Amino acid sequence: MATTQPIRSKQEVRELAAYYLKRGQLRNHALIVLGVHTALRISDLLRLRWDDVYDFENRRVRAAIDIVEKKTRKYKTIALNKAAVNALALLAARAALRGRFLIENPYTRRAISRIQAYRLIRDAAETLRFQTRVSCHSLRKTFGYHAWKSGVSPAVIMEIYNHSSLAMTRRYLGVTQDDKNEVYLGLALTA
Repeated sequence: MATTQPIRSKQEVRELAAYYLKRGQLRNHALIVLGVHTALRISDLLRLRWDDVYDFENRRVRAAIDIVEKKTRKYKTIALNKAAVNALALLAARAALRGRFLIENPYTRRAISRIQAYRLIRDAAETLRFQTRVSCHSLRKTFGYHAWKSGVSPAVIMEIYNHSSLAMTRRYLGVTQDDKNEVYLGLALTA
């Protein structure tokens, strides 16, 4: 089975996020935006409810999400950046209801399945003709890859992912020979 990769092109990340927004499918747009900006596993993303992300008393999206990760059972707080807040605000205008799932199937009022999330992401990537194999986990990997490329220490990314080893984080980052070449060619210590 082929391993999924992070989406290395920022342009492709933007295209993927815009794909469902242009179609008015705000739930699917929020799924992708939150996936690449929170580094949550799809199982944790699909468990989010409106109460986790929306302050009903003040009628606004929260600044952060507090969550206990399903896999690690560790508590974490995730600050929501402007892109995540905007995607949630758009969706909230249509769908914010106490107790309901954020990424909800409107017919069953349950969270969409992992398979449905995979299909949404894969179908958008195929329509956009991405060359990389993309899945739900690609969103999580994309976060780490772009954090690393922007200069964030792999040790910090390891903490965000709740990985037990730096080796696992390195595999997640999907470092390629092109990334290594960029370092070799970009470092001019004596010139």
